[in-house]
Amino acid sequence: MRSLLRRVGVDTRYLLAGFPVSVVFFCLVVTGFAAGVGTAVVWIGVPILATTLLAARGLADTERRMLPEVLGRPLARPRYRPAPEGAGRFRRIANPLTNGQSWLDLLYGIVSFPIAIVTFVFAVTWWAGTILGLTYPLYGWVLAAIPDNHGLPELLGLGDAVWMEVAFNTGIGVLFALTLPAVLRGSALVRAGLGRAMLVSVAELHERIDDLAEGRAAAVSAEANALRRLERDIHDGPQQRLVSLAMDLSRAQRQLRRDPKAVEEMLGQAIASTRETLDELRALSRGIAPPILTDRGLAPALAALAGRCTIPVELDVQVAGRFAAAIENTVYFVVAESLANAAKHSHATVCTVTLVRTGGVLMLTIGDDGVGGAHVAKGHGLSGLADRLKAVDGELTVDSPVGGPTVIVAEVPCG
Repeated sequence: MRSLLRRVGVDTRYLLAGFPVSVVFFCLVVTGFAAGVGTAVVWIGVPILATTLLAARGLADTERRMLPEVLGRPLARPRYRPAPEGAGRFRRIANPLTNGQSWLDLLYGIVSFPIAIVTFVFAVTWWAGTILGLTYPLYGWVLAAIPDNHGLPELLGLGDAVWMEVAFNTGIGVLFALTLPAVLRGSALVRAGLGRAMLVSVAELHERIDDLAEGRAAAVSAEANALRRLERDIHDGPQQRLVSLAMDLSRAQRQLRRDPKAVEEMLGQAIASTRETLDELRALSRGIAPPILTDRGLAPALAALAGRCTIPVELDVQVAGRFAAAIENTVYFVVAESLANAAKHSHATVCTVTLVRTGGVLMLTIGDDGVGGAHVAKGHGLSGLADRLKAVDGELTVDSPVGGPTVIVAEVPCG
């Protein structure tokens, strides 16, 4: 009930307060536009049009400030391109004329005026019907006592009794009250929808383009970091072992005739080194594209990760089916990196990994009871996760106060 009353209040304020703003908006832009166009031939109209567009921008900002509360979510603000550096005085004055959003602001002031009138009338009518109808028992007996005052029930043939007129008008008030939230909400959404389309949609498109560009840059950065880490791991691990193996085999070849027993020992060491190298290469390959993930999907792959972790892991995967390869690889990488980071630094006794699907989003939650202090700053174990997730339009949240516990939440859109 409290939420409903708050929504009614928000919609009412938007419809009633927006009407005088629309009147001022309409009068200003129509007058300024007509004057500017009419005098543009003698160049006086250019500063008039520019001033009109600046005023329209200010009034449009007033509307934009009201929209988030009505629509229930934050909205982007348009970017108005400034005049070029070193531009002359006339170029700076005429700069508003070169911004497309400025013309949309002006057009909104004209188009929204009739809609503001209609929605204002609906709001006033329904509020008046509700208040006058529900309070009719307080003043209806006074109206009934006026000579020759024929009420609506009498005109409809329901009789001229006072109780009938009170009951009839009170019933109308109840009907208005029951439909008031829906009428106000519908009127507010019609007007707010037009405002969002004309005042915000271009800015939202620009934000989406920036997000895609940022995601692409994040993907490139994450891939570069992964390649550098893979190169370092190969150089520090398998490559050194293979160099040592080649040296051992060369030494064994030279001593084959002189000391066969020593050669046998060298070959045993070489075989052991070969197995260790293969194990390291398998571990590295799991960080790139583990076969179990490619063949069987997320649930078995995450189970294999949990089984290899040096900390006990409680795994709860509540998803079925397959997802896009980029999505599965990202989720796998986040879990692998988080568990590796926990095993190295957290001193935890248990980790939990939960994967659920909520609508079109995979919610991955990883927690441990360790010492905390984890964050995504550069140079730390989780630094690449945010970039990985951003590449697939995902988000990462890390809550890890000093002393623990640590909770990592990753949201991955999955279509």
